Amino acid sequence: MPAPIRLRELIRTIRTARTQAEEREMIQKECAAIRSSFREEDNTYRCRNVAKLLYMHMLGYPAHFGQLECLKLIASQKFTDKRIGYLGAMLLLDERQDVHLLMTNCIKNDLNHSTQYVQGLALCTLGCMGSSEMCRDLAGEVEKLLKTSNSYLRKKAALCAVHVIRKVPELMEMFLPATKNLLSEKNHGVLHTSVVLLTEMCERSPDMLAHFRKLVPQLVRILKNLIMSGYSPEHDVSGISDPFLQVRILRLLRILGKSDDDSSEAMNDILAQVATNTETSKNVGNAILYETVLTIMDIKSESGLRVLAINILGRFLLNNDKNIRYVALTSLLKTVQTDHNAVQRHRSTIVDCLKDLDVSIKRRAMELSFALVNGNNIRGMMKELLYFLDSCDPEFKADCASGVFLAAEKYAPSKRWHIDTIMRVLTTAGSYVRDDSVPNLIQLITNSVEMHAYTVQRLYKALLDDISQQPLVQVASWCIGEYGDLLVSGQCEEEEPIQVTEDEVLDVLEGLLVSNLSTPVTRGYSLTAIMKLSTRFSSVNRIKKVVSIYGSSIDVELQQRAVEYNALFKKYDHMRPALLERMPIMEKTATNGPTEIVQTNGETEPSVVEPKHPPPVTQPTSQANDLLDLLGGNDVVPVIQTTMPTKPASAGGELLDLLGDLSLSGGPAPAPAPSVPSSQPSFLLDGLSSQPLFNDIAAAGIPPMTAYNKNGLKIEFTFERANPNPNIAVITIHASNSTEADMTDFVFQAAVPKTFQLQLLSPSSNIVPAINQGTVTQVIRVLNPQKQQLRMRIKLTYTHKGSAVQDLAEVNNFPPQSWQ
Repeated sequence: MPAPIRLRELIRTIRTARTQAEEREMIQKECAAIRSSFREEDNTYRCRNVAKLLYMHMLGYPAHFGQLECLKLIASQKFTDKRIGYLGAMLLLDERQDVHLLMTNCIKNDLNHSTQYVQGLALCTLGCMGSSEMCRDLAGEVEKLLKTSNSYLRKKAALCAVHVIRKVPELMEMFLPATKNLLSEKNHGVLHTSVVLLTEMCERSPDMLAHFRKLVPQLVRILKNLIMSGYSPEHDVSGISDPFLQVRILRLLRILGKSDDDSSEAMNDILAQVATNTETSKNVGNAILYETVLTIMDIKSESGLRVLAINILGRFLLNNDKNIRYVALTSLLKTVQTDHNAVQRHRSTIVDCLKDLDVSIKRRAMELSFALVNGNNIRGMMKELLYFLDSCDPEFKADCASGVFLAAEKYAPSKRWHIDTIMRVLTTAGSYVRDDSVPNLIQLITNSVEMHAYTVQRLYKALLDDISQQPLVQVASWCIGEYGDLLVSGQCEEEEPIQVTEDEVLDVLEGLLVSNLSTPVTRGYSLTAIMKLSTRFSSVNRIKKVVSIYGSSIDVELQQRAVEYNALFKKYDHMRPALLERMPIMEKTATNGPTEIVQTNGETEPSVVEPKHPPPVTQPTSQANDLLDLLGGNDVVPVIQTTMPTKPASAGGELLDLLGDLSLSGGPAPAPAPSVPSSQPSFLLDGLSSQPLFNDIAAAGIPPMTAYNKNGLKIEFTFERANPNPNIAVITIHASNSTEADMTDFVFQAAVPKTFQLQLLSPSSNIVPAINQGTVTQVIRVLNPQKQQLRMRIKLTYTHKGSAVQDLAEVNNFPPQSWQ
């Protein structure tokens, strides 16, 4: 056979191909020639053929048929053959293929070879693709080479030892004696790989971490020599001596100094020197400064040093490089909770980043801006963030609007400012706000008695300007229905009152009912508002006519509302004024731990209140029942989701008794409809009167349990037994968050087998605060008449750092006392 073409000629030929098909044809032709050569056991050109095969593999074509040829090259005595053979093994083989085990003996022989370059090839291959079995067999040889005086082999052996430790962590102690003298080496390559090895050992073993803390002074000395040393052409990068080694040492110091006072004290001075002496004009210096900042923030450093680190990040924000600005914003976001005042000094620079063209920088700047909001700067920061909300891309509007709502609720200087701010958000980004924003704003308006006339006038004006923002239209409809008499009377003292007639108000609401922009939910709000105005306006006949028209609507929800309202006009007209009276104000009268007694129309009812978070969002029953589709099988019963009966929906509770011959159901708008469907099991209605729901619960001495602990979210169950019915177990979930960011939109759902019945009450909040600063609680009631062992499947959904998270889990280890 003629000699095969050389690798260079093959590359040149492939590059002349004009189309993908032409290239494939060339590759297939060459692969066929290589296969023929392999079948004829051609030892002369095996090395050349494998080299060409590796090039084809790099282009994405299959080259698996050359695996055994690589092993033959490794077994060759020629260095050139071994070099291509080991390279092929690293590219074509991994531990998933049994063929790699055939290499073990060859690698062992080469590790003991008399030539250092052959030993280096074997070390590289083992460190690249060695399996756990190979690492166990060859760890002894690697450990011997780690003790040799040859710096070329020591640096390769150190990196190979890192791979061995990753694959077989229990072999870590074997390399401990060899690490004693590694940091005394003058060769920078050995020093670099030694620091990598020590870092790996410290990260994997607390015992190793404690052992190597005594090396901190030696590492500080090495780092100081690097900073103070003069120009060294061998290691110099942009005027900085061996920045790669400096970065590695800083990372190791960060691990050694974390949660240790003595080690942190020993490295404070050198970190200050690195932070002040490193040149920032080149990217190399910025990389070292960034690692220095991370180290300062992770160890127990002095307060002055932490301020210096934050100032460095502040300088990064002024850099022209977008990557450096992004890194600075991300780092400041991590440290803002611990060093809030220091980060506040750079507030203006951070706000300027909101105008950056890069979307990643804008998002980080927005998150950091919200983290900086407090009671002192709320007006200025909200002005900037609302301006950003006006001009930002649609992808930012939802998160920005949500952040403004939370910040305004937490730090609002006055109720008028709070209402104005939220209305501004609804006006500019109403289509992007979260679902809970409408009930939250309604609750805020209800509790601000002195602002009712001002609010309804502002909302009426907003309706005249724009009806495309559905959340704004819903809130406006609700307010006009509640306070329409104040709107018509012109009693506003906050601003100049407007002159409006009853017919004009009704025209606007009727326009919402027929508008193509209105959603079914918005039409429900509008019809309820018109109905409520029947007790506030004199145009009752017009309202009757509008309501009767929608009794035949194709929208079932709207039709049901209209039928019920027609019944009120005809059969129960004497009760209409009482049923449609204004929503009462919920006043907090006493505090007892996390539970506050809410007084509503003279009735006391317990409700879980956490004032720093938005009101609880009730999960729709259909959403809870969706869990059944995910869990599979027919042995689970649906979750019956109920809410604690608070007075804003109490009119429906009265309707349940007064209008016994009507079929009532609750709707999305705050309409007079029952809170609890009458089809629920009787045990679910226990306690849903004006008396506290759990006033007869006694602790049964049942130990708590951890039901879920993953990704920083921990769910604990505590148990109680209901005295009137011993078959009912009351479980309280406590959700805590150990991560650095809040978990928002938190929803807990559960399903149980058919022999049980389960009821979920509303959670205390839908936000799980970061760093275990608070918990979200939720009550579960389980009816277990047959006293069977309790089993439960849970579904958790939440948003963390902008990403939606969903997880399923089974809970089967309930304590016997909870179900016996």
